[in-house]
Amino acid sequence: MAVVPTPQPSAVAAPDVAAIRGTWRTARNALLADFSAHPQRVRPLLQGLSRAADAALRALWLHAGMPADCALLAVGGFGRARLFPHSDVDVLILLPDAPAASTQQAAERFVAACWDAGLEIGPSVRTVQACIEESERDVTVQTTLLESRALCGDRALVGRFHKAFEAHLDARAYFQAKLLEMRQRHAKFENTPYALEPNCKESPGGLRDLQILLWVGRAAGLGASWQQLRASGVLSAYEARKIQTNERMLERIRAHLHVAAGRREDRLVFDLQTTVAAAMGLRPDPTKRAGERLMQLYYWAAKAVEQLNQIVLLTIEGRLWPELAAQPGRAIAGIPDVQDGLFLDKDGRLEPADLRLYERDPPAILETFVVFALAPGIRGLTAPTLRALYHARERMDAAFRRDPRSRAAFLRIMQSPQGVTHALRLMNRTSVLGRYLLPFRRIVGRMQHDLFHVYTVDQHILMVVRNVRRFFILEHAHEYPFCSQLAAGMEKPWRLVLAALFHDIAKGRGGDHSVLGTAEVRRFGKAHNLSGEDIDFVAFLVAQHLTMSRVAQKEDMSDPDVITRFAALVGDEPHLTALYLLSVADIRGTSPKVWNGWKAKLLEDLYRATLRVLGGQAPNAQAELQQRQQEARRLLNLYGIDEHGAKALWDTLDASYFLRHDPAVVAWHTRQLMRRTASAEPVVSSRLAPHGEGLEVLVYCPDQPDLFARICGFFDQHNFSILDAKIHTTRAGWALDSFVVIEPQLAQHYRDLISLLEVELARTLAARGPLPDPVRGRVSRRVRHFPVQPRVELRGDERGQRWILSVRASDRTGLLYAIARVLAARAISVQLAKIMTLGERVEDTFVLQAASLGSEKAQLALETAVLEALEAA
Repeated sequence: MAVVPTPQPSAVAAPDVAAIRGTWRTARNALLADFSAHPQRVRPLLQGLSRAADAALRALWLHAGMPADCALLAVGGFGRARLFPHSDVDVLILLPDAPAASTQQAAERFVAACWDAGLEIGPSVRTVQACIEESERDVTVQTTLLESRALCGDRALVGRFHKAFEAHLDARAYFQAKLLEMRQRHAKFENTPYALEPNCKESPGGLRDLQILLWVGRAAGLGASWQQLRASGVLSAYEARKIQTNERMLERIRAHLHVAAGRREDRLVFDLQTTVAAAMGLRPDPTKRAGERLMQLYYWAAKAVEQLNQIVLLTIEGRLWPELAAQPGRAIAGIPDVQDGLFLDKDGRLEPADLRLYERDPPAILETFVVFALAPGIRGLTAPTLRALYHARERMDAAFRRDPRSRAAFLRIMQSPQGVTHALRLMNRTSVLGRYLLPFRRIVGRMQHDLFHVYTVDQHILMVVRNVRRFFILEHAHEYPFCSQLAAGMEKPWRLVLAALFHDIAKGRGGDHSVLGTAEVRRFGKAHNLSGEDIDFVAFLVAQHLTMSRVAQKEDMSDPDVITRFAALVGDEPHLTALYLLSVADIRGTSPKVWNGWKAKLLEDLYRATLRVLGGQAPNAQAELQQRQQEARRLLNLYGIDEHGAKALWDTLDASYFLRHDPAVVAWHTRQLMRRTASAEPVVSSRLAPHGEGLEVLVYCPDQPDLFARICGFFDQHNFSILDAKIHTTRAGWALDSFVVIEPQLAQHYRDLISLLEVELARTLAARGPLPDPVRGRVSRRVRHFPVQPRVELRGDERGQRWILSVRASDRTGLLYAIARVLAARAISVQLAKIMTLGERVEDTFVLQAASLGSEKAQLALETAVLEALEAA
């Protein structure tokens, strides 16, 4: 914190602001040009920018004629003498205790001159006392001042400030405040470094997690640099090297990110990932894009930082509270297959009785996590344990993986009645999971550019494991009661957990990851001496983990053949139940936006229909029809409506209508239409969907060839998204169509939206006229950078009576309407539409009926037209 003497204004001519600006820009541009030519040399850039800013600020201090009794300090990130290309230049103008009005005016001149010179400063102007008072109120200000570096001005004033600041700094209170601040920051980023667009500064494992170590280390008097922390025993030499290596990687990424964005940008957004990768000299290879290689480098660095951050913070905590660290641990006993006394409970944290245990006995590494999962009251690992695991990574080799004790310990973790999720997550953070399970190591930090998943593969897998485990935990039963009810009756729940761990483990290898994952789990089962029955059960779940959601969301479940085929595939109730639970957990683990009540209902309906078939109830359309009609009559009776009241409408409806709609929906339709079957005007009725999100919309009007397209166009123009559509034509030639739609503002304005639908849609249908042009909306950033190749497939159904049109494309406004217009132009009738939106990707299925599709030429023409519409939308 040395003070650079400042020549007095009387002795030196004050430099011109324009000259200072020119010098600063020249130095800055030269440094950026050198960085572009040598993209690995980040430290010369950061330190060079800091030195250039120092020189400009000193010159501007002279120009402003600052009084001799003031001082200028660099604070915050600038105080560390590492300035990123577009970071603020944070400075503190330190004033004497009773500054004169002229001093305040001079400070204002200085700040204005800095902006005129092109320095984006973040100034604060305070006295010593004001600094102390503000830092006691706000730990962020305290941290900013902790990193202060004197630039010029009154040496005595700076010394008085440092003395006063250090006297008021409470190291213990500061540590606790920064720990709380870090936890809140991590929670903001969902406690994972593996977001697809992470913040390389603020996310867990980012630069801020390294900076906090230096802050608390400095406050505790243990060192203000990695070398000083090593000298004080907080870091080992190996850890210090690893920290510096990963710090440089994160600094390089952040600096290139600033340059690529042309502004302060700390988020590795999709728009910039490829640009940053190219600037860093990364090139695509046969299995990864350049952006994917960049992100995997980032994730590996962030993971190492996350590990080291926890080790160092716990070590510093032990130095600040030595009385707690000195307390003897309580020997842990009674854990099956783990030697009593091998581990200690030290204030709720786990530690080996002998810290050299892992070096001489590697299988004890996995036994650590057995104890972690099963021992009551254990909430984490001690710093010495984390450090020992970090240093024992090379002992986790092929012999370690083959050792019978290691395999038994891993199975014990998977089969544990508690703590499985916490154990696996901790194993991943400490790199033990990937070192033991090599296929898992290959997907750590692997991005998924399917516009569906928002987590890396490893984090998605652990999220699915968590979701599965929550089905078996009583306190989470309120979240998904039906799933919890089914889980309570499952035999060997660990098989479902193992399937969750392996279901996506083969992602990114090329080929079908379900097939490759099945082979992996079979190898695992044989190596771990699982029974053939257990291996087959888990392998089935891995192989078919996408099937149930595909059938529920893409096929016509009113068709008995669909249910019969699916029942034949699953074979029995245990396989069906396990596949249902895995499907729910998997969809919920992809993105908070993907799961909704409508998908829950589709899966549950498929489960119940399949269960009836497995129970010996053969699909019988006539019996099903009678049962649904009977239940609909019962519901109508509750409203005082008898058979005669429903007769006028029901006489116009055929069996397919009743088989496609729930009895509750039939009853609602009947109540809305029983007195309006002869209406001259279109009837539109809407209500909140009884199952999950969205609005249920009923449309009843004379049929017309372009009706489906006209309705889709209305929804498109009013920002509604269609989740489901059932199209029916009565014997009287009237369309009775039902839709489930959602809208972004539905929760707050559903009454207004219902009124809009009922009035405006009816008016639109009555007006007829030409179809409106599609609304061509902008595609999202993710779609722009990771587009989905449009695919169209048309095939006949099993009976050869209808056609199944499957569409896969990037989602965008107007897409569904564009398809509907193509169908309307060819007079093709839509019988059923299943709209599946997976993040920014859509996979829609339409059941079509048209005599014109009998020729191959017509089929090819339709596929071509739909494909052209997808590419143009």
